Amino acid sequence: MSASDRKRWPEVERRSSSRRACAEPRDVERRSGLDRRNEAAWKPIPVDESERSDEDLVAEAIRAREFAQAHYSGFKVGAALEFAGGGLATGCNVENATYGLTLCAERVALVKALSEGHTAFSRIAIVADTADPTPPCGSCRQLLWEYCGDIAVILGNLDGPTGRYSLKSLLPLAFDARLLKSGE
Repeated sequence: MSASDRKRWPEVERRSSSRRACAEPRDVERRSGLDRRNEAAWKPIPVDESERSDEDLVAEAIRAREFAQAHYSGFKVGAALEFAGGGLATGCNVENATYGLTLCAERVALVKALSEGHTAFSRIAIVADTADPTPPCGSCRQLLWEYCGDIAVILGNLDGPTGRYSLKSLLPLAFDARLLKSGE
């Protein structure tokens, strides 16, 4: 925003546009991830899916998959995490020789989104070159649960979507912050 714009619109918050892609009304109390995890009935924020279909989200994950660094396994995975406001972050798996330090596509997309200030999500698409759906691993399910809540998980392959699940159905009896409170 230029200096002349600041004079004309002083009420506009002066943060970079990349950090405000999911603008919130100022009178809405912002919830932290911890607050969101503690709500037993937390639901994803509805998104007008006419703007981006499941097929479109899977297509974004397929594009992200092309950047996978899968030199050891050859198993390339792509993910596209949709923000509640309609934007998205993509990710691909990044392997290394120890395998234990490998980053999954889902976690790459999540960390990219969080590091850019996005905190509300609606769906994630995960794509691999397999006939059967390839669901997220346990670590990814845990992190998605803690930061995204019960979002829709669209699984797909190079031909398109192969299944749609709620995260809660993929991670029943999830461990989260509510279990850390003893005797309250």
